[in-house]
Amino acid sequence: MRGVVMYAPGDVRVVEREDPKIIEPTDAIIRITATCICGSDLWPYRGVEPVDHTLMGHEYVGVVEEIGAAVQTVSVGDFVVGSFAVSDNTCEICRAGYQSRCLHGSFVAGDIGTQAEKARIPYADGTLVATPGQPEMDLVPSLLAASDVLGTGWFAAVAAEAGPGKTVAVVGDGAVGLMGVLAAQQLGAERIIAMSRHADRQGWASQFGATDIVESRGDEGVAAIKELTGGLGAHSVIEAVGTEESMLQAIRSTRPGGHVGYVGVSHDGVTLHANQLFFAEVHLMGGPAPVRRFLPELIDLIWRREIDPGKVFDLTLPLDQAAEGYQAMHERRAIKTLLTL
Repeated sequence: MRGVVMYAPGDVRVVEREDPKIIEPTDAIIRITATCICGSDLWPYRGVEPVDHTLMGHEYVGVVEEIGAAVQTVSVGDFVVGSFAVSDNTCEICRAGYQSRCLHGSFVAGDIGTQAEKARIPYADGTLVATPGQPEMDLVPSLLAASDVLGTGWFAAVAAEAGPGKTVAVVGDGAVGLMGVLAAQQLGAERIIAMSRHADRQGWASQFGATDIVESRGDEGVAAIKELTGGLGAHSVIEAVGTEESMLQAIRSTRPGGHVGYVGVSHDGVTLHANQLFFAEVHLMGGPAPVRRFLPELIDLIWRREIDPGKVFDLTLPLDQAAEGYQAMHERRAIKTLLTL
């Protein structure tokens, strides 16, 4: 089969890989219908994370081709949406709603790589969710978004306790930040402030539900949030970048007693000092999103066409042109690239 491998920073190739096979009785093999490039894939592409012949991709939808003897909740022929985190969905941590930290879990990125024609998904019962039937093709991008970017934005909004009567600020105008805007709107937030300096992304934020745009960052950005909120700060803040600057901006934009939901992936060099946290007096909740917790609800909303998160894909390319998709996102010519098979 064909699959995307990143040989080194900036070196993305589509190569022939061995077809996956059932290894454990809890496995499923899926033929991937659509996959995509994540903002987190750009970290190794830019040399921020180590990479060496790494299998790429962790967002995926497709059709089940084969199942292990122990698989019970999905069948051959089902169209499924999978989480980027493998989970059994039965351990104590999973039952508490944190499937991304499953006691027996792992991550799809690196070991499996779903920017490919097929994939072996461990713990299929806990990782995959079947749709009510075969989806119409125009629903596929939105179902793909649920696999990670929508689920991550949704978790950020839930962690920030976005809801009726709340003002929500969103730090980050990439795909996750935009999905955080959509989630906050769906959860009933009264006001949603998108922090963005890019006109095209401001337009998308408004389409997804933003009521206000703040273009400034740092001290000026915090001051702008305070000005819009009577000097108090937002009730809920979504952090979707992962840098020290963005985390501090999120914390400082939150009113005392408010909540920060952070899902931006941090890297070496990002530090938060105890006194900054102590005197902020805000709640912090975040990390790798437990997408599996939200998949049934998100699939239902998409299936009933109540939300259209697939609009976040502003570039669609065949799998063979994956390198161009990476380059386009690296150069900010695209927010998020969908790869067709």
